[in-house]
Amino acid sequence: MTKRIRTVLLFGAAATALATVSACGAGSGDAKPSAPASPAASATAGSASAEPAPSATAGTLALHDDPKLKSVVTDARGMSLYVFDKDTPNTSNCAGDCAALWPPVPAAGTSAGQGLNPDLLGSLTRADGSKQLTLAGKPLYYYAKDTRPGDVRGQGVGGVWYASAPDGWKAGVTRPALGVLDDPKLGKVLQDKDGRTLYLFTKDQPWPMKTACGSDCLATWTPTGVVTNAEAKAAGLPEKALFTFTTPGGTRQESFNCWPGYTFKGDTAPGQTNGQNVKGVWFAIKQHITAIDRGRTVPAAKGPKTPAAQGSTAASAPAGSGYGY
Repeated sequence: MTKRIRTVLLFGAAATALATVSACGAGSGDAKPSAPASPAASATAGSASAEPAPSATAGTLALHDDPKLKSVVTDARGMSLYVFDKDTPNTSNCAGDCAALWPPVPAAGTSAGQGLNPDLLGSLTRADGSKQLTLAGKPLYYYAKDTRPGDVRGQGVGGVWYASAPDGWKAGVTRPALGVLDDPKLGKVLQDKDGRTLYLFTKDQPWPMKTACGSDCLATWTPTGVVTNAEAKAAGLPEKALFTFTTPGGTRQESFNCWPGYTFKGDTAPGQTNGQNVKGVWFAIKQHITAIDRGRTVPAAKGPKTPAAQGSTAASAPAGSGYGY
């Protein structure tokens, strides 16, 4: 009787063990996952060399209005994208363990949504041959610890990681008084303290500076404020390129090689250049000003852009007289 009881107990224990192993996934290697994991999720569980699959896509990029950081670039799912201070233009310095925590954003199948300048999107080739998305030459990344759309847990990590602004600048970080936008089509052009592109008006008169932008024009184009020599130098501009003058309205306006500067109200987010080539008389101002000849050399970035080519973004600007005067 004792022997029979022992046999029954052993059989029951074996059956229990078999059920436990099955429940823990024995033989599950043949099972197919219900859905592919997101790049961020894959990086959390992956090894040091884990990176997003080449077939993954960020989709149509969008802008998220963060209460503290303002406009932050996200992928189509609303996941925040980041820039790395240790990167150099079109070169990523994040690999291995870094890329596991900060998965590179795949370039394939990505497009610019409302508020983003599509010309700023590009790609670089990583060491493994995959293509990583860039914005104005800045490589873009996810943060593995962001789990929900709108998360910005990577902001300020290590003092080198920041959510991306619409022009690749560091969201939530004060901009210089005079900035530079690296536009693939226009080259390096000047920006104001809010990231708005600076333009010149070829109907203005250089030296002595005289503006042809009257009241109707000023409803669409805003005169540039005064720039200091130190601010010009920080932006890579010769101090002698600055010529400040007084407008007919009594305000002080900055000019660059004697060409008065303006911002365009049709630019609604940093990095936009909707004012470029408007009516063939408005052009972004180049950063590279070497000839200081009181306006004889026009520091205009020549390119094919017009408001019509920029879609609904430019259409939101004041009607005026076609933005040109």
